[in-house]
Amino acid sequence: MDYTIGLDLGGTNLRAAAIDQTGKMIDKVAGHTNLSEGREVVVADMVKAIRTLRDRLGRNGLSGIGVVVPGFMDLEKGAIVNSNNLSSLEGFPFRDRLEESLETPVVLENDGNAAALGEKWMGAGRDVDDLVLLTLGTGIGGGIISGGKILHGYMGMAGEVGHITVVPNGNPCGCGNRGCVEKHASAQAISVMARLSGLGDITSEECFHLAMNGNEKAQAVFLSMGESLGIAVAMLVNIFNFPLYLIGGGALAAWDQFAPHMLGEVRRRSLTFRASNTRIEKATLGSEAGLFGAAYLPRMNSAPVRA
Repeated sequence: MDYTIGLDLGGTNLRAAAIDQTGKMIDKVAGHTNLSEGREVVVADMVKAIRTLRDRLGRNGLSGIGVVVPGFMDLEKGAIVNSNNLSSLEGFPFRDRLEESLETPVVLENDGNAAALGEKWMGAGRDVDDLVLLTLGTGIGGGIISGGKILHGYMGMAGEVGHITVVPNGNPCGCGNRGCVEKHASAQAISVMARLSGLGDITSEECFHLAMNGNEKAQAVFLSMGESLGIAVAMLVNIFNFPLYLIGGGALAAWDQFAPHMLGEVRRRSLTFRASNTRIEKATLGSEAGLFGAAYLPRMNSAPVRA
C-alpha cells in the first residue's frame, strides 16, 4: 500500500493522518500540543504520532511525510520564523530533527498553504489548477495555488491574505498594519463588532444565531463583515484572475448572512468578476483540509531545494 503521512500541528491540537495515493484517509491519530512542556516534548509528540501510524500500516508503503504549522516558515532551513501560536518553536530546525528521528524525508509547510493544497487535491478545487483559499477563524488565513502548486513567494511568505487592507486606518492588527481584513471579517472581529453594537460580550456563533432570528444589529454585523471580506476577495480577483476563490473556516455556518454582501461588494469592485465565470464558493474539507494538504506535500515535485 502506497501512503503518505500528514501532520497538522496547531497551538492546541496535534493531528496526523495516513492518506493513500487516491486521497483516502486510512488512519488517523490526534492529541494535544503540549507547548508548556517545551519544544523537545512537542517534537517527541510529533514523532510518536507519526510512528504510531507507520507501525500500524507498515514502513515499506510510506512514501513521505508532510508537516504543517501556523506561522511564517523558512522553508530551506525547515524552521518557523514567526508564529503567534508556536513561539517556542521559532528558529528551531525541527524538520531536520524529525527527519533524524524518523529516518524519512519530511516536507514542512505553512498551514494555510497546506489547506489550500488540500482543497486543490481532494476538495472543492479538484477541477482547477489555480485557486485562492481564505479561511475564516479567529483570524483569517489562507493560501494560493498557481499551476497546481503552492505559490510561496521568494521567502515563502506569500498568501498572507488575512493582512490585505480593507479599511484605511481601520482596526489595528498584530502584524503592525491597520484595517487588515482579519480585523474586520474574522470570528474575533464579529465578536468585537457585536459588543460595540450593544449586543454584549458574545461569540461569533451567538451573533449568528441572533442574526438568524432577525436581530437587526446582528445582521448589520454580518453586513459589515461581508463587505470587508468582499473588498479583499475583489482585490484577489483583480490581481490573479483565477477561476476559483474558496471561503473556509468556522464562519461558513453564517454563509447566508454574509455571502450576499460579500458577493455584492465583489461585483461592485471587480470588472474581471463581472465579465467572467469566476467562482466564489465554500471550501469542502473543513478542518481536515490541512491534513490532506500535508499528506500531499511529499507527492509534489515542488518541495523546496535545501541549501
